[in-house]
Amino acid sequence: MAAEKGSAFLLKVGNGATPVVYATVAGLRTTQLSVNGEAVAITSKDSGGWRELLSGAGVRSVSVSAAGVFTGSTAEVRVKANALAGTLDDYRLSFESGETMTGKFLVTKLDYAGDFNGERSYTLSLESSGPVVSA
Repeated sequence: MAAEKGSAFLLKVGNGATPVVYATVAGLRTTQLSVNGEAVAITSKDSGGWRELLSGAGVRSVSVSAAGVFTGSTAEVRVKANALAGTLDDYRLSFESGETMTGKFLVTKLDYAGDFNGERSYTLSLESSGPVVSA
């Protein structure tokens, strides 16, 4: 697998229509993805002293965090509206290879900051709700 550019790792938000059309959340400088899983132990006396886990059990989730410079794009305005309303929305992560991860996410954190003589920046965190599909 070839190395991929971080600038091609994009966060996109849906427009609420059917079918969903995604718009890139502009101004992001960093994006991070974490796939989380919770293990279910099924260790017994027959395990020979080794821990055994049940495949496919437990809770899985995807967390996304990003930071960037505020540009006032339509996608940024939609993310802010979702954060204020506590609304689940369709989000997509796309990678340089063409791979995508798509699902419903909740904005769990949205912070704005800005220096007197500098740009307005923001950080955001998303948590998945339901399945996240990789294509």
